[in-house]
Amino acid sequence: MIDPRIYRAALIPVLFAFVLLAFSLQNRPQPMRTPLAPDAFQGDRAFERAYKAGDGLSERFAQRRPGSAGDNRLAAEIASQMDDAPGFRVRTVVREGDTIDGGQALRTVIARRPGTIDEQIVVVAHRDAAGRRAEAELSGTAALLELTRIFGAPRQTRHTLTLVSTSGGSGGAAGAVALARELSGPVGAVLVLGDLASRNVRAPLVTPWSNALGASPQRLRATVQEAVRVETGSGSGPPRALSQFARFAMPVTFGEQGVLLSRGLPAVLLSIGGAVPPPADAPISRERLEAFGRAALRTVTALDAAPARRSITREASSRDLLTSRKIVPSWAIALFTGALLLTVLVAAVDAFAALLRRRERIAVWLRWTLSAALPFLLTALFALALAAIGLIDAPGAPVPPRVLPVALPALLAVALVFALGWAWLRPAALRLLSADTADRSEPGAGIAVVLIAAVVATVMWILNPYAAALLVPALHIWLFALAPELRMPRALRLFVVALGAAPVAVVAIALARSLGLGAVDAAAWELVLLTAGGHISLLSVLLWSILAGCAISALLVAAHAPAPAREDEIAITVRGPKTYAGPGSLGGTESALRR
Repeated sequence: MIDPRIYRAALIPVLFAFVLLAFSLQNRPQPMRTPLAPDAFQGDRAFERAYKAGDGLSERFAQRRPGSAGDNRLAAEIASQMDDAPGFRVRTVVREGDTIDGGQALRTVIARRPGTIDEQIVVVAHRDAAGRRAEAELSGTAALLELTRIFGAPRQTRHTLTLVSTSGGSGGAAGAVALARELSGPVGAVLVLGDLASRNVRAPLVTPWSNALGASPQRLRATVQEAVRVETGSGSGPPRALSQFARFAMPVTFGEQGVLLSRGLPAVLLSIGGAVPPPADAPISRERLEAFGRAALRTVTALDAAPARRSITREASSRDLLTSRKIVPSWAIALFTGALLLTVLVAAVDAFAALLRRRERIAVWLRWTLSAALPFLLTALFALALAAIGLIDAPGAPVPPRVLPVALPALLAVALVFALGWAWLRPAALRLLSADTADRSEPGAGIAVVLIAAVVATVMWILNPYAAALLVPALHIWLFALAPELRMPRALRLFVVALGAAPVAVVAIALARSLGLGAVDAAAWELVLLTAGGHISLLSVLLWSILAGCAISALLVAAHAPAPAREDEIAITVRGPKTYAGPGSLGGTESALRR
């Protein structure tokens, strides 16, 4: 039922979109620089304050789970030291937040020093940790206190400087959520300090990812990368295209910059190990703290030197795709992806109309395909119910796998609910919808799967073009692989249909590896936590459930598609059109009979 002419005509907008994409490339922005050397940062002083035997913060506050007594005492200590720095006005805000230990009252210490420019430069470091001592995770706080000493009087800044100590950064980033509510006035940039002292350096050093679609502004990211390159001698270029697609298509990150970016603040994370927090027993280095502390100071100085007549960052986040030398604007990617989706949508609608003209069954196949999404929806609702009644702790932001290990009973319960949904709920829905006896080899089966998937992908394209781009190969492959007129061996058809879902699987695996989710059970548990905590919205759950149902339905249709006909089964037909009246059409001619 697929008309190749309609499909070829619908590819014309794709050609124009590709030309616009090719001519939309832009140069990468130059980083902001400063001629001032960050010699004021004293790494030895910061190191001794944090790790001095018997008197360091790591020993005095060895246990500092979010909201605990140790965390609160450390917050009071930080507020006292910030209050001693001339020029800063210090206040402590207490707010409830979801943490790895459930709901807790968290203290956020905010030290603000006004400048001649109202726009703020914010530096953030979390002080809590899931493990005992966690010296590497405390290095951000050590650098924050050293910056407080440096920017106390008489050192001046043109921009308003805000230094913040948060809690909840060990998982859930509840302190960053509270900070986003407390910041008033324009914010030019937010620098989040993570692990600055680990001996083992692991890329990326500068983490720009958000918990929503987007990343740190390009110029802010380039400024931090340049400061790291100058002070440490090692830089990090742009992430690979697959990594960027994975982060944009499935926005998940552990760092506090992810929460701040999702709430409209231009933030970036400086950390040796990226957004994944270091182990509690990770070895630390005095030299590392010195180098990365200087990089933080150089970054603040460079941001402060930005012209006063315009904002430090023009946008809160960037959705553009970086290459080695150029930037591909997000609007061009969205246009190209939309054109590819339009091709499938036009061809599927045309095939749907042809089925209606032939009075083929189609409504039953629409119901049959949508019923395959019910087990996924049931599983997601069950995960939300587990969090609502308190059987699992699921903060509203992603949690590192090391902090909340896999709860095997809860994970098995979720798997059991999915199995029950497939074995009981879906058959019951098919019987209710009178779709349980349908023959999957009918022409309408494959067309219904492609049409529903194309409509859902179009809705997803409006919300996230990068996520929709992952679905484009599947839609184009399914459009022809599920067509009833295309005869191929069953095994080959199944392979081709499954191949369409490969981009989604590859991106999911790449994202899991970057988050440190090596095992299958850890990745499944993280998905449960993201769903139960509300990080994945209900609309996204609905869309992905329907798409998962379409993928399974496509495999079922491919498994029951007609096999290729044998040569002896091919019927002899009249050559040429039905109105042909040439020689031989009436049984012979006079010239032929004489022979």
